Amino acid sequence: MAVPGKDVRGPLAGVRVVELAGIGPGPFAAMLLADLGADVVRVDRPGGGGLAINPEYDVTNRNKRSVIVDLKAADGADRVLDLVERADVLIEGYRPGVAERLGVGPDACHTRNPRLVYGRMTGWGQEGPLAQRAGHDIAYIAITGTLGMIGNPDEPPAIPANLVGDYAGGSLYLVVGILAALHHARVHGEGQVVDAAIVDGAAHLSTMIHGMLAAGGWQDRRGANLLDGGCPFYGTYETADGGYMAVGSLEQQFYDEFVALLGLTEAAPARKDLARWDELRTAVAARFKERTRDEWTAVFEDSDACVAPVLSLREAPEHPHLAARGTFTDHGGITQPAPAPRFSTTPTHVRSGPAQPGADTAEVARDWDVPALNEEEHR
Repeated sequence: MAVPGKDVRGPLAGVRVVELAGIGPGPFAAMLLADLGADVVRVDRPGGGGLAINPEYDVTNRNKRSVIVDLKAADGADRVLDLVERADVLIEGYRPGVAERLGVGPDACHTRNPRLVYGRMTGWGQEGPLAQRAGHDIAYIAITGTLGMIGNPDEPPAIPANLVGDYAGGSLYLVVGILAALHHARVHGEGQVVDAAIVDGAAHLSTMIHGMLAAGGWQDRRGANLLDGGCPFYGTYETADGGYMAVGSLEQQFYDEFVALLGLTEAAPARKDLARWDELRTAVAARFKERTRDEWTAVFEDSDACVAPVLSLREAPEHPHLAARGTFTDHGGITQPAPAPRFSTTPTHVRSGPAQPGADTAEVARDWDVPALNEEEHR
């Protein structure tokens, strides 16, 4: 709901972004900028593309507008450059050199708009032995060491969907880079290229772990450390009904409350004895199997034991805390995460559903004063 006197468009209101259509981390980064209030125009190719789902459900295209431009046509690059001339940011996720071959690389764009922030989203980066190779999230996080950290020691590494690579190591680093470069452009009148590589971001996410490794406080193997499931009071446990509880009782005061509520006070001294961790884990696992997930949730919900139920994607929006905060929202019949983070003066919200390819061409042509876009649409 709009707040009187507040800017409901978000803190990036007035920022114009051109997104060259792609899949994965580029669209998510553009969605985040759009959620924050930027006017994001997605340049779709004729015939569509993107996720293998109905575009009406691709919520990474929410809060955006779409035009269709054939970049392979003789005047396709000029159409995009007309938009670039009026933009603050461009996002592309092609392999290195493709944007240049299409006539919309950094040099061409900066010739038209020297203040432009040119965001490049790739897995391997713009240079290096693998720069021209195909890849996906799983390969990017594999070579950075992050995938090898996740999972049980006697099983293959666990795949964290595409959250660690595409979105955490990719999209979020691209957005941070774009916002920093945008600040520089506004202060100094100088645009630049932001080279956001998933391998760089995913490696950067493990900075603290590398410090612990160097200090001897982290073993370079799965399931042997404080935060990777090796610790019996930082992990997940199955309940009587096949559900799971997540335990994060690291600090002494939280651990004391945890074992008290679990009814395992007699096992408490094993916390600091690594030789007894397996014994402690077995005792904790056996106790959790005595009750259902909901029963254990009720036991711990008013405590500081740092224990929570493991919910599914469909269950999460109904959690009382998330419901009270509005962490999820419903727009157009689709339940989806609400924009994050939150702002006191420039609140954000889902303003429009997924942009349909080409649906906004006339509107963008008018608003951005690029009449040639209409010529593209009516060929």
